[in-house]
This record gives sequence, structure tokens and C-alpha cells, in this order.
Amino acid sequence: MTPRPLPIVPGREGLSADCSRCAGLCCVAPAFAASADFAVDKPAGTPCRHLQQDFRCGIHDRLRPEGFPGCTVFDCFGAGQRITQQTFGGRSWRESPELATAQFAVLPVMRQLHETLWHLAEAAALPGAAALQPAVAAARAETERLAALDADALRALDVGAHRAGVGELLQRVSEAVRTPTGPDRRGADLMGRDLRRARLRNASLRGAYLIGADLRGADLGTADLLGADLRATDVRGADLSACLFLTGPQLAAARGDVTTRVPAGLRRPQHWG
Repeated sequence: MTPRPLPIVPGREGLSADCSRCAGLCCVAPAFAASADFAVDKPAGTPCRHLQQDFRCGIHDRLRPEGFPGCTVFDCFGAGQRITQQTFGGRSWRESPELATAQFAVLPVMRQLHETLWHLAEAAALPGAAALQPAVAAARAETERLAALDADALRALDVGAHRAGVGELLQRVSEAVRTPTGPDRRGADLMGRDLRRARLRNASLRGAYLIGADLRGADLGTADLLGADLRATDVRGADLSACLFLTGPQLAAARGDVTTRVPAGLRRPQHWG
């Protein structure tokens, strides 16, 4: 069954992967290490053995049973098609091998810029942060300017510094929206903890390590989950619908079910059932 189209959050147009307009960059550029996430070793810059001539994945509909769950938790936020169609004008590493090094080097930079745009689009839609909207709009414009740079400029860009500046702005947005403000658990080590009765509503959990934690049935309210590590976090029956700065890869890494409520604009992962 074809999934229903997701509602588009204003400003997120072009920030979802469109593999039909990409050149399989995420299947070639990064290295894979044989592990629970990937069935094989793959050196950086080498095409995955499942990449087809049309740049589609030959096992896309069965990645998990074939031993590639790591692929299901990756999202380029539309960076792949932007690099292929705009930065390199529709050319790819396959027909123009001399472009390979530059295309692969630009991918992590563009991905970070697009993920930043994803979060800024959410910030722009939050009514509780109205006073910060001029700053949010300026940050979006600057991020778009950087994303439109040529390949050489993108490779030289200190994208970490830009993200850090935007992160400070998103922190201010978060504090304005999380009312009443919950506990500050930024960067907290909560791995494997039973948090079903913990006071986490409207908490700041940005960068928190929630690997394997138990959040079954929890109502997190407007908790800030920017950068939180949700690998194997049990969110069955949890209400994440109002959480701030949550992404598809975070959901895909967690363990949820049909009763888990997710924010508008995000799809419940298929493997949740």
C-alpha cells in the first residue's frame, strides 16, 4: 500500500529525500562497517552492492530483513537531490568520475544545512516564539544562502560554527515555547533507564542519551528532543506529538507502535507495525 502523502510544514518544501532526483550519494559516499546496522563492509566512495543503475536501492522495501537497518535511520533531508540537481547541475559521479570527490565531500555539509533548515522551519511555525521570528527568518535566509554556494565554497565552509549559532537561537525558541518549562536534562545520560514515571513533560532533552530507555506511555508535552539519541528507546504508547525538533531518523531509531503519537509532518516508521 502506498503511504499517504505527509502534510508539508511550511518552509520544509524540498527538505525530504527525493531519490529519483539524486545520484545515490548516500549509497556511495559513506563507509559501512559490518555490524548490527549493516550486513557488509563498504569502503567510502564505493557504491553499495544494492545500488542499481537508476540510482535506486534494489532492496529498499526489505532493508531490515536483509541486514541493513542502518540505512532506514538515515535521512539526507533533501540534500542529495540539491547537490545533484543544483550544486552540480544534474551531473553525477557515475558519468563524470572527476566529480566524485567533490560530490561526496559536499554531502555531509549540505545535509547539515538542510537539517538546520528543517528545524528552522519548525521554529518559524511555533506561535509561542513570535518575538523571535525575525531572528528565525534571518537564520533561514543565511542558511539558504550557504546552501546555494558552489562546491568549493561548501567544502571550505565551517558548517559546525553555523549550526552552533543556529542552535543557540533554537534554544531560545525552545525556552519560549516550553511553558511551563520542564526539567533541564540536556546531554543527560539516561541510557537504559525506566523513565515511565519520570518528570519529563516540557523538559529539555536536547543531546540526551536515551539509548534503550523506557518511555512507554509517557507524555513528553513540548519536550525539546533536538539531537537526542533515541536508539532502541521504547516509545510504545508515548505521546510525542508536541515534542520540539524531532526528526524522522530519531523516530526510526526508536521502538514504537501504532499507539505512539508523532508530530505532524513526520511519518510513523513502517517497522513499528
